[in-house]
Amino acid sequence: MPQPELQSENRPYRRRGPVIRFMKQWDIQLMAIPALLFIVVFSYIPMYGLLMAFQDYSLFKGVLDSPWAGFKHFEMFFAAPEFWNVMRNTLIISMLKLCIGFPAPILLALMLNEVGRKTFKRLVQTISYLPHFLSWVIVSGFVLSILSTDNGSLNILLQKLNLIDEPINFMSEPSYFWSIQVATNVWKEIGFSSIVYLAAIAGINPHLYEAASIDGASRIRQIAAITIPSIMPVVIVFSILAIGNFLNAGFEDILLLAGNPVLREVSDVIDTYVYRIGIQNSRYSYATAAGLFKAVISVVLLAGANYLARRSGNSLW
Repeated sequence: MPQPELQSENRPYRRRGPVIRFMKQWDIQLMAIPALLFIVVFSYIPMYGLLMAFQDYSLFKGVLDSPWAGFKHFEMFFAAPEFWNVMRNTLIISMLKLCIGFPAPILLALMLNEVGRKTFKRLVQTISYLPHFLSWVIVSGFVLSILSTDNGSLNILLQKLNLIDEPINFMSEPSYFWSIQVATNVWKEIGFSSIVYLAAIAGINPHLYEAASIDGASRIRQIAAITIPSIMPVVIVFSILAIGNFLNAGFEDILLLAGNPVLREVSDVIDTYVYRIGIQNSRYSYATAAGLFKAVISVVLLAGANYLARRSGNSLW
């Protein structure tokens, strides 16, 4: 029977297939090694510390010798008086960022694509990209300076327009914080986030626009019928990632903008709560439990969003 012999001869070749492909692409494979090492060192090895969430961790005893506590710290976190306030702030800020911050770069990319003058288009792109490369220390100082009651640009403008009589202390009023925080995030990241969508738009076949123009389609109609459907796979992939990071309401931005203790009621999210309880108060096990709770919910959201997107054929896995 020649067929079994042929299969037996192919089996060793199949086993050597990945090795042969690796040897042929050794230079490309070597480029991936630093990224893999980075992920292993900074993402997987630290997961060993998650055991602290189930222990009464002691710095002197370490992870191996600290006594086991089970779900004690999770129960304490759920029963804490700050739990619902922290969850409310996290969900509201995250929802505002998702509803406003996610479509903002898509709209910017669509508008920039309609600009005919390349010089003006490049100028707008450069100006919108720059804030991304500024640290949150600089951005927060810039925002605090604009909103200051002492020669703050916004208060001066509102007084010149006779909209207010006295300067408003925006950074001491809890009712303004969510708007300021979300607007600052959008301003900082909108330009850089639009790069991917501009690249996706640039890959659209120009003959589609020519055919639509011949058929009498307006620019708005072309955007709705050609541009948006063409970039929808990219939008879906980034929406999955955004939903997976839904509980990442912010850390550096909130920590720097909400320096006033009066704002803690509306600014305290899971990340800042973990930092304050874990680092400042040295309650490592409790803070690890809170962080692990957030991580588990994020994984569930990511898996759920990917499952729903799989029906469109654009899922991550």
